Amino acid sequence: MKNKLLIGFAVFGVLLAIGTAYILGLKQNPLPPAFNPASNPYASGIYAEGIIEALQSSGSNINIYPEVAGTVNRIPVKEGQDVAAGDVLLSIEDSIQKAATQQAKAQILVAKASLKTAQDAYSKQKAAADIDSRAVSKDALDSAKDNVSLASANVELAQRQYDSALSLLAKYQIKSLSDGRVISINTAIGSYVSAQGVYDTYTQQTQPIMVLGAMGNALAVRCYVDEVLLQRLPSLGEIDAYMFIRGSDIKLPLKIVRLQPNVSPKIELSNQRAERVDVRVLPVIFSFEKPANIVLYPGQLVDVYIGKAGVK
Repeated sequence: MKNKLLIGFAVFGVLLAIGTAYILGLKQNPLPPAFNPASNPYASGIYAEGIIEALQSSGSNINIYPEVAGTVNRIPVKEGQDVAAGDVLLSIEDSIQKAATQQAKAQILVAKASLKTAQDAYSKQKAAADIDSRAVSKDALDSAKDNVSLASANVELAQRQYDSALSLLAKYQIKSLSDGRVISINTAIGSYVSAQGVYDTYTQQTQPIMVLGAMGNALAVRCYVDEVLLQRLPSLGEIDAYMFIRGSDIKLPLKIVRLQPNVSPKIELSNQRAERVDVRVLPVIFSFEKPANIVLYPGQLVDVYIGKAGVK
């Protein structure tokens, strides 16, 4: 009986080994790719990594930094909202500065009262001197006149101090200097902001309190061409390019807008100011027509191939 069990286990082991070998030896067809990788549509095109941003006539997105430090107490705008020049974007707690401004305003009243007193005293002494030159000495009259000049200078100084305090108070309300769209708000009510921006606990770096882009839905692609490829970059009037959306098979033609003739370290995509960078790049900006069925956002990375118009 024992021998039969051993033989049975041995046969089962052999069959199991054969079955496992057969299953593992079967050829498994690989899954089709979710999307095709970007391929160079040009015979000698150059590759550049790009980032989508709002289309505007110059520069890039507008980074907002406050000129004064304090606690945020109001944010009347929302992300994605269009704003006009002069609209309030953010307010900082200003009670101390308001008190200082009121104090400076009161100083004007005090200085004007002192000026009125000095003028009245001089007028009386001048009138007395006109009636009888011996009634008031020349030194006393000159002293009274100097007091008027001093009081007048104090009024001017108090007015300038008030204007300065009023100008500083206005900086506690951050307003948009141009029409645009709020792309991101990087702070919240109760957060402390300064001229360096706001501290981000995730990146452990400071960043702008708010970022504005151009108004409307027009988008652009900012590409960074490696300096070693610049000799292969076509002239501005001959540049042709295509953009490939990552995670899809979508390919869109691009139209050259401008290039910024300044080669700089490649830190724009990572925004890591402390990293050591040996690669330098040239920014080239393209525009494109966004199809209605495609979702794209500023800040999205894309693959771009640049070639010469009419040459595939």
